[in-house]
Amino acid sequence: MKLSARIAAPVAALVLAGLTATACAPQTSDTSAKGDDKSGTLRVWLFQEVGNKPKEKVVDAAVAEFEKAHEGAKVEIEYIPVDTRAQRIKAAFNDPKSAPDLIEYGNSDTAGYVKDGGLADITEEFGAWDEARDTDPIAKQSVTVDGKVYGAPFFVGVRALYYRTDVFKDLGIDPPKSQDELISTAKKIRKAKPDLYGLAVGGAYTYGAMPFIWANGGELAGETDGTYKSGINSEKSRKGIEAYTSLFGDDNCPAAKCASMGGNATVTAFASGKAAMAIGGDFSHAAVEAGAVKGKYAVVPLPGVAENSIAPAFAGGNNLGVLKSSSHRTLAVGLMKSLSGKKTQAQMFDAMGFLPTYTDVRDNAAKKEPFVAPFVQTLGAGAKFVPASPAWGQIDASLVLPTMFQEIVSGRKDVAKASDDAAKKMDAAFTEAG
Repeated sequence: MKLSARIAAPVAALVLAGLTATACAPQTSDTSAKGDDKSGTLRVWLFQEVGNKPKEKVVDAAVAEFEKAHEGAKVEIEYIPVDTRAQRIKAAFNDPKSAPDLIEYGNSDTAGYVKDGGLADITEEFGAWDEARDTDPIAKQSVTVDGKVYGAPFFVGVRALYYRTDVFKDLGIDPPKSQDELISTAKKIRKAKPDLYGLAVGGAYTYGAMPFIWANGGELAGETDGTYKSGINSEKSRKGIEAYTSLFGDDNCPAAKCASMGGNATVTAFASGKAAMAIGGDFSHAAVEAGAVKGKYAVVPLPGVAENSIAPAFAGGNNLGVLKSSSHRTLAVGLMKSLSGKKTQAQMFDAMGFLPTYTDVRDNAAKKEPFVAPFVQTLGAGAKFVPASPAWGQIDASLVLPTMFQEIVSGRKDVAKASDDAAKKMDAAFTEAG
């Protein structure tokens, strides 16, 4: 997710780590659609969530309503793994015949997908859509590149600290109020209850690690006149990397098991009762509620370095976009509106805990459900974003940061060497992207 004059990410996100490397995917050629069929089958790719059934139920209802209103139209939904989204979507951009008409995508991918020529410009349709007027302005920026709109915000999300109230009560401890206390609390729990991870962490959980870097004053990259240079190997960034990687070990989350875990795996560990704490999103709420810890957990903002401070969270979310290659543009835009409209977003909040992108719908959600409070508080404390370069998609898909974390926790490299190597890879990607 990027925040610059070209594109800014909305206040929300997903656990988008562990992507399959696709740095060598070719640049797309002209894949513009030929024609605009008003009937036929619409193919849709949505992300597979942890505990996907509630999402499927909401989507199925919206699709049934859409099909009823559009005679001759049929919708086929496929749920694709987040971890392999990069290679599948890139391939779809390059093979229009097998490509879907509509996709769900992480808002950090917008600039890259636009550069690849994969997304349709729907500026006119979005501007004429009454509901879009109530879209959170920052969320709207996440679908905007160079003043043109390339999709509709689907939900916003941010992460906070889930913790087991029963474990904390049993040990007579309170939720941590600083980063140092978070680390020491995690290790204290592991020592007292060796069958639990104190804090579930993942070497492939990029967006769970970022708050540690940002809380210590580090940055992923800096920009000068539109040119980006990695900051992952700065002194402040290294302090954050050291803090995060200190949580991998037998005294908290054994590297042999945790180094390969992504965000979904850490949430699953918490929901299943294998961890006393986890960094999860508002969008993780449904999965946790469906797990073994239902009724035995609470959520607070992830603490920063200073006592009673809040660590800057990765602000992200997902969008829905029509592919430029779709031969059903009008129908695809209509379905996009149905799936991202106020009614569906309100239902998706009830089903999955996804925060709506409409200010009025989100306000109603916050009044209805107390669990939203720590996430709104986290957003209010100041969220951060990934670099606003199309290169971020390559950096993310090439596992640059997960590789760095895993090299450190395995002992293959120290923090200085691993961060220097990661910075070189990032700078090469920034240079290539232009």
